[in-house]
Amino acid sequence: MIFLWSTLFYACTRETSQTGEIQEREIASVSGEADSEAETIFNECFDNALGVNNNVAVGGSGVFFGRTDSLTPVPRCFAVTLSNPNNTPFPVVVTIDFGTAGCIGPDGRVRRGKIIIEYTNRMTIPGAVATTTFQNYYVDDKKVEGKHKVTNISTPQSPPTVVSRDFKVEVIDGKITKPNGDYTEWNSMKTVKQIEGLGTPDLSLDDVFRIEGSAEGRVKRGNLLVRWESQVTEPLIRRFTCRWIVKGVIKARRVNLPANSVWVAVLDYGNGLCDNKAILTVNGITRQITLP
Repeated sequence: MIFLWSTLFYACTRETSQTGEIQEREIASVSGEADSEAETIFNECFDNALGVNNNVAVGGSGVFFGRTDSLTPVPRCFAVTLSNPNNTPFPVVVTIDFGTAGCIGPDGRVRRGKIIIEYTNRMTIPGAVATTTFQNYYVDDKKVEGKHKVTNISTPQSPPTVVSRDFKVEVIDGKITKPNGDYTEWNSMKTVKQIEGLGTPDLSLDDVFRIEGSAEGRVKRGNLLVRWESQVTEPLIRRFTCRWIVKGVIKARRVNLPANSVWVAVLDYGNGLCDNKAILTVNGITRQITLP
């Protein structure tokens, strides 16, 4: 009896390494959807880090844009404080406080808690770093944890009027936890390059970004616990005017895959239209999913 009990306990708590009663499609679908959710939530950190103002960053993106997807102005319901209002000398710490009651942002999401961003220099300067951490921070009741780091890797230009915006974006020990206890753990390394809108000094409606790189994570959904790794196989395209990725492909594979159990999840964000739909294909079987 002791042996049977210990075997059952181990089987219920260890990470899923065999499909068992769980279809491979379910495992792959959950991983693909978790990767997409993490991509969406942590992309916002990039927007916020660049959007605070044009003294520490560029200004006007993320929660600072003051719009919905219909471009309708949204009143601010958060407070912003700077450790050094004159930004001299750096580092400067910016705290964005959404309060505890719930703050509806320009994208319609409800946020609460604090985002804390430390800048080593203004983000338009090559070598500058913005590191974001979170304090009891929630997006639509999902708790967000970890560290988000943006490094300006642009090549210094001469004359200085030539604009170049290239960034390395890292998510370190990211975690998204749902009210029911399900969670996604996520680490990511991406490069973000602005490919349109460089002629305007600030972030504006004509800005478009290209994202490339890879990620790895672990997702818990009910009794399922599985690791995966993903790679951008066709560059992801983000428009400043859209809350979702509008184009690009991510391919996800399960980590520690049994030799006789091969699956691949391919997430296709579409052909450039701004909508919350994407196509998830698992081992040749395709379905549409709704992006968070």
